[in-house]
Amino acid sequence: MRIGIDLGGTKIEAVVLTDSGEQVFCERVPTPQHDYQGTLNAIKGLVERAEEAVGETCSVGLGIPGTLSPVTGFVKNANSVWLNGKPLDKDLEAVLNREVRIANDANCLAVSEAVDGAGAGKHFVFAVIIGTGCGGGVAIDSKVHAGGNGVAGEWGHNPLPWQNDSDRHHESNTPCYCGKPGCLEVFISGTGFWKDFELNAGQTLRGQEIVALAESGNADAEACLQRYEDRLSRALASLVNTVDPDVIVLGGGMSNVDRIYQNVPKLMSKWVLGGECATPVVKAKYGDSSGVRGAAWLW
Repeated sequence: MRIGIDLGGTKIEAVVLTDSGEQVFCERVPTPQHDYQGTLNAIKGLVERAEEAVGETCSVGLGIPGTLSPVTGFVKNANSVWLNGKPLDKDLEAVLNREVRIANDANCLAVSEAVDGAGAGKHFVFAVIIGTGCGGGVAIDSKVHAGGNGVAGEWGHNPLPWQNDSDRHHESNTPCYCGKPGCLEVFISGTGFWKDFELNAGQTLRGQEIVALAESGNADAEACLQRYEDRLSRALASLVNTVDPDVIVLGGGMSNVDRIYQNVPKLMSKWVLGGECATPVVKAKYGDSSGVRGAAWLW
């Protein structure tokens, strides 16, 4: 059996999967904030309770909000900043007395959906996270492709292509935390979506409320959704123009807006070189559970 662990900023989740993908154990604990040793201890406790529950020693895979640098061997780019600069794999292996496989959480999403999810059977799966932030991950033949710098799929911190005046107005009022201008994250994350509504409608609502308003016929909410779909279509078209994946799988809060699966693929064709785009854009089969399942499937 395989243990998968998703190390999030506020919670750590562990599952155990059988060889057939059946989940036979699940537990969540709070993430020890700014406490590296506490984080190691919390993961150790989850592994011990998981193995006690299923009655056997398991492999362990871990998804993290960052990546292990191929240069230094230390964690980098983690928004759980107490992980950065630490040899997390080596420290966990010492604590658990076994090899541990670690990957970026978006890459874990890609692996999960490639193995037995919405991208099953596809050679090249690109997974997009459009939630609080915006990220991406790559799975080739159901294996993580992290790249030479460990940042393959970090598409959310490239600039939004083919910007118009509305985009530039949004960008000037919504800086990215990374310090670089025009990142996709400020436009197509769930945060970017509600901030766009706030900027244009003068009202602060969250994503689900804006979608519900649009469904009720509110013009401001509908315009906000149309801007979002247009921006997402340009962002995904640039991805197709660059790596042309076999399928694009969406996860995160904005992936639950069903209309984007009808509207965005049609809009993408305008921006893909040659004027046509047959790339499927689909919702993650396992939703919020994809990351932790993908961590298990690292083995």
